[in-house]
Amino acid sequence: MLQLKYTVLIAGITIGLPLLVLAVIKIYRMYSLDKIEKEYRLKIERFLDDYRALKPTRYSYVDLKRITEQFKYELGQGTYGTVFKGKFSNEILVAVKVLNNSKGNGEEFVNEVGMMGRIHHVNVVRLVGFCADGFRRALVYEYLPNDSLQKFIASADAKNHFLGWERLHRIALGIAKGIEYLHQGCDQRILHFDIKPQNILLDNDFNPKISDFGLAKLCSKEKSAVSMTTARGTIGYIAPEVFSRNFGNVSYKSDVYSFGMLVLEMVGGRKIVDDTAGDGEQIYFPEWVYNLLDEGEDLRVHIEEEGDAKIAKKLAVVGLWCIQWNPGERPSMKTVVQMLEGEGEKLEKPPNPFGSSATTQKMSANVTRRPVLKLKELATISEAE
Repeated sequence: MLQLKYTVLIAGITIGLPLLVLAVIKIYRMYSLDKIEKEYRLKIERFLDDYRALKPTRYSYVDLKRITEQFKYELGQGTYGTVFKGKFSNEILVAVKVLNNSKGNGEEFVNEVGMMGRIHHVNVVRLVGFCADGFRRALVYEYLPNDSLQKFIASADAKNHFLGWERLHRIALGIAKGIEYLHQGCDQRILHFDIKPQNILLDNDFNPKISDFGLAKLCSKEKSAVSMTTARGTIGYIAPEVFSRNFGNVSYKSDVYSFGMLVLEMVGGRKIVDDTAGDGEQIYFPEWVYNLLDEGEDLRVHIEEEGDAKIAKKLAVVGLWCIQWNPGERPSMKTVVQMLEGEGEKLEKPPNPFGSSATTQKMSANVTRRPVLKLKELATISEAE
């Protein structure tokens, strides 16, 4: 009898232990699945919070102090304000631009909020929100860790900052697509009027994003010209017709000119405006580039691969097409995108945008060394309406 009880006990343990293990496993799996489900729901909620945060939202000044930790981390200063690094509670990083009250009359703020709220493109910086709290005004953008293109405008000889020709080509193409979207992709055409390296921000992968729409103007796509009361933009990048209608009407082709100057600056690794060089050493870089191409010579920039030389030449040719002084001879940004996406060998040589100049004689005497840049002086010409 005792032996039978012992046998039944052993059998019960033999059968029950696996069942117990299975039950424990099932309970653990149910617990794990429940935990995963809760984490998934939390992830969805965070995503929805993030999505709502990325839509332009109005913030109070108290919100900005919280987001920036009392304006603790300054990223930089500009003409119209100071930029601080900020963070939402859900770890989204932002750049908060606090505008100066002493600069402008509020037009830049209205332009930025009014225009950027309707823009959604991979190559245009996203406006996350804004603040209009009493006399305090601020703009909240997505945070881009690689700063602006200006930081990387460097000679190919400067290995620590030079981005490489393929990456420069991708950046130029991205900027061109962003400007094309502004000109053709919105309900109304948006003219930026301040395309320059400082206003091209770079994300983690060095994808370019156009920023700073404070000087931008809206116009109908049917209109071929825009009325302007004063010149706007940055010296060195301003199209000649923005100074005077003697050069033609102001239109979307003015942005094309600024883009061309930016591209040539990328090619040369030099600032368009260089105030540090002596008068005897100054050479207008775009004209120097044109003369080298006209003579069939290399660009005399640091080239390691044959493919790099083709990219540099393509960028130079596109840039020179864009800076034609006659706006009608400049390509549209749609054509510029096609030129950059196509093969450089098939590009036609652009007309000479400079004409005869004493600079040519200077260049022949200094052709063996790297030129610095000289700004062509353009005086604002009074215009009759």
